[in-house]
Amino acid sequence: MIIIDKISKLREIIAECRLSGKKIGLVPTMGYLHNGHLSLVKKAKEYSDFVCVSIFVNPIQFGENEDFAKYPRDLNRDTELLKETGCDLCFTPSVKEMYPNEILTSVSVDKLTDKLCGAYRPGHFTGVCTIVSKLFNIFTPDIAVFGQKDAQQLAVIKKMVEDLNFPIEIIKAPIIREKDGLAMSSRNIYLNEEERKAAVVLHKSLKEAEKLLLKNEKNPSNIINKVIEVLTTEPLCKIQYVSCVHPYTLEDLNEIKDKALIAIACYIGKTRLIDNLLWGEKI
Repeated sequence: MIIIDKISKLREIIAECRLSGKKIGLVPTMGYLHNGHLSLVKKAKEYSDFVCVSIFVNPIQFGENEDFAKYPRDLNRDTELLKETGCDLCFTPSVKEMYPNEILTSVSVDKLTDKLCGAYRPGHFTGVCTIVSKLFNIFTPDIAVFGQKDAQQLAVIKKMVEDLNFPIEIIKAPIIREKDGLAMSSRNIYLNEEERKAAVVLHKSLKEAEKLLLKNEKNPSNIINKVIEVLTTEPLCKIQYVSCVHPYTLEDLNEIKDKALIAIACYIGKTRLIDNLLWGEKI
């Protein structure tokens, strides 16, 4: 596996791959990799010949009171894990490499970013779209893989690619969970033993929502109320939001017809966790 931290050298390697007819796949990450990330790499291998992973903790997508400074980092561990997956290239730039000068240009997507996580993290998705656009311009990939766990991010990136005519196919990969159902996340490391046990309530609440949907429940309010009912059984859980929206437009649903996204964000102790249930569509 090639490990590189300079954009100029990366572009040379990508150009050589293009000349040899290879299809380029990209998995953007912020590192501290887990099996969820590795599943994205494996998915990228299904759709491309030369799989690239970027590891970059992007400062401009963190708010003032968020965890940029303490966000978990372990580059040596990450690169060893990637080697085992058969990743071809790992790009590990510094902040100075990605943002050498004052940032005067940004990329934002309206409407889709005003709700769910975006309502509580102002500027977050502008930071996400800006760095992903930069990575797309640097790598010029044919495909890029994003996880369903970050459902709003997935919808925003897909809309950005559509609106800006990036010649890239966005591929989504399913949520990877621990044995007890907790969605894998780099932030799970923040949970102490008691909080880790409590965090399972997110998945439990979505399973109850799924039971209602399987019984042909069409009223989003009934779904939301059931999720809230389950979440509030856990004293350590503080609900930030529970929403039932269309998975593409992220508009609140008045009635569940063919597709729905049940999205939740909660604090378990001081750790913010997200999870979701995609209904009516296979991944």
